[in-house]
Amino acid sequence: MALGDLAIVESWLKSVNASDRTSLLALTAADVEIVGPRGVGRGRELLADWLVRAGFSSQGLRWFCGTDGRIVVEQDATWVRPNGEKSSTQVASAFVIREKQVARFQRFDSLNAALSAVGLGESDEVVVRS
Repeated sequence: MALGDLAIVESWLKSVNASDRTSLLALTAADVEIVGPRGVGRGRELLADWLVRAGFSSQGLRWFCGTDGRIVVEQDATWVRPNGEKSSTQVASAFVIREKQVARFQRFDSLNAALSAVGLGESDEVVVRS
């Protein structure tokens, strides 16, 4: 289990919640792949634009960690829809960490979908973090 990778994701999510662009981009690979409901994109600038536009914030509920930089976080999340309405629900985010940076970020509508997509399971849950 790569708990250092988990700490990177935790810091990344804190930066998102604080709308801290500088910290977020420092934790993100230059060619980050971002996968969401509207498709796939790449790059820090796309992420920075999303940070401003989406108003996304979340509270981590459950954390799952693989041995090769794969992390999944189940979250209570809130964001602003394109029509300006706020939306809240449980989602799961999958991350790939490479060279101590987020190299891939993908949001899923369910924990099971996220775990399946990255090849993790219930046995990969991290129940104690320091």
